[in-house]
Amino acid sequence: MDKPQITQAMIDAYDEYTHLTLDRRSFMERLTALAGSGVAAAAIAPLLAANSASAEMIAASDERLSAKDVVYGGSSGEMKGYLVRPKAVTGPLGSVIVIHENRGLNPHIRDVARRMALEGFIALAPDFLSPSGGTPDNEDQARDMIGKLDPAATVANAQESLQFLAKLDGANGKVGAIGFCWGGGLVNRLATKSRELKAGVAYYGAQPPAEDVPNIQAALMLHYAGLDERINAGIEAYRKALEANGKAVEIHIYDGVNHAFNNDTSAARYDKAAADLAWQRTVAFLKKNLA
Repeated sequence: MDKPQITQAMIDAYDEYTHLTLDRRSFMERLTALAGSGVAAAAIAPLLAANSASAEMIAASDERLSAKDVVYGGSSGEMKGYLVRPKAVTGPLGSVIVIHENRGLNPHIRDVARRMALEGFIALAPDFLSPSGGTPDNEDQARDMIGKLDPAATVANAQESLQFLAKLDGANGKVGAIGFCWGGGLVNRLATKSRELKAGVAYYGAQPPAEDVPNIQAALMLHYAGLDERINAGIEAYRKALEANGKAVEIHIYDGVNHAFNNDTSAARYDKAAADLAWQRTVAFLKKNLA
């Protein structure tokens, strides 16, 4: 069979399935109609989804890093997370909370935490499904569990994650956050609630209510995908609220790329050029604000 042809309509259907109300059966029916056959749809679906088998850019055993699973106090119980720090860098380091997508703490996000540590930060990737027993192997189940989390309690757990990082030995006390998709939205909400957050980087994340923007103290960097109509509908209102309240913000829109363009485990949506540029900007921004 020739390489499947993936259209924007297929990507949009997958986005509706993973973020809105389309269930898997309805998604596959729509994908079959778009692809022309069930066989073609079956070949295309894995290309749209994330593939955990391709999650490692940095090996979990990389000798440049010290990485371990940790347990720390959350707002109403234990939080689990993945803590990574560079071995070779001396002196107090800035710290970064790495916030997962709506699939929970999976191998891809662990890999992003390792990448962040190699840039010279202490990185913590919390499992925000800890109150529900932790991230399951089944990504659809994780998505359903994410949808049932209490938003206020989740922000409170993000704040506890910040406090855990700020007090670590070897940390300089300055904490930033980077989040993707659901995690990008959480970065935005955390920024409206935390006076201690120094910098927030949101990749294609939902915007917070405009009335909460005056509370933001952190410098912000917002990355958006040009084709992501669902999330991009909120950009202008957020921009206006940030500017009206004198907040420090950089907004970058990457033309011609899709939601989740940074996720290199999704063959159909990953865009290396946009991901590399966004990462370079992110690292420079975090180094500036967390030094």
